[in-house]
Amino acid sequence: MRASFPKGSPRPPELLAARARSMRFGATEPELRLWAALRGGRLGVRFRRQVPLLGRYVADFVAEEARLVVEVDGGWHQGRVAADTRRDEALRRAGYRVVRLQARRVERDLPAAVAQVVQALRAGAAQ
Repeated sequence: MRASFPKGSPRPPELLAARARSMRFGATEPELRLWAALRGGRLGVRFRRQVPLLGRYVADFVAEEARLVVEVDGGWHQGRVAADTRRDEALRRAGYRVVRLQARRVERDLPAAVAQVVQALRAGAAQ
């Protein structure tokens, strides 16, 4: 039987960690391509992928030092605009900036997608 949680409620840490782990092993092609460009401090900050945040979300990529969350949005997100907006707002209230990249952009023009992340990092450093 699957546990049911009210919308927006925190999840047990072990459940969220298991979800993040399964998402790391089931990464999409655009996520893998972007990860290759972000990993290992290539942009001057350390990114982690599929990171549990705020007890209820799993972010695609997080640079804690820069307080930056990077999300790769594929087709699944098309019907989730309101939910994604609520999530982004919760992350902003917690002090994170959120960058959303379309999966197609990552696939077709990885340098432009990475440039968007770099721009967000610079904008955060200027604050």
